[in-house]
Amino acid sequence: MNRRHFLYGVATGASALALWQFRPDAAEAAYPYRLTDAQWRSKLSPWAYKVLRQGATEFPDSSPLNREHRAGIFTCAGCAQNLFSSKTKFDSGTGWPSFYAPLPGAVGTSRDFSLGVPRTEVHCARCGGHLGHMFDDGPKPTGLRYCMNGVALAFSPA
Repeated sequence: MNRRHFLYGVATGASALALWQFRPDAAEAAYPYRLTDAQWRSKLSPWAYKVLRQGATEFPDSSPLNREHRAGIFTCAGCAQNLFSSKTKFDSGTGWPSFYAPLPGAVGTSRDFSLGVPRTEVHCARCGGHLGHMFDDGPKPTGLRYCMNGVALAFSPA
């Protein structure tokens, strides 16, 4: 990791952590998998709750899934929806698990202005949980980078 990636990660993580409480609750939308706030809190770890339900960002290089290289499927930690194949995972050097494409119909996107600049938020299409953000600096064939919070994911080996 170079200095630029480190500083960006620290700034992004600190800003997102400070602003997470201002994000509208994703649970307001109608998703097929819904739980009450109390059920989400009991189901998820404190960090997973902050990320999936309140849009926080975990610290870079904090997730063991960033170093996961086995064949398998990455799923939503909230509802177990299949999200990404390990075949689309790549090392982006950012400190977060990154993929160049989701599985068909697995995720949705919306505009996020929480840091004052427009970004594309990625959420689980089944439960609406915040997963991370999508950027247009990824590898071929899509040119996209789905930069995900590891705490929002689970891994099922093939």
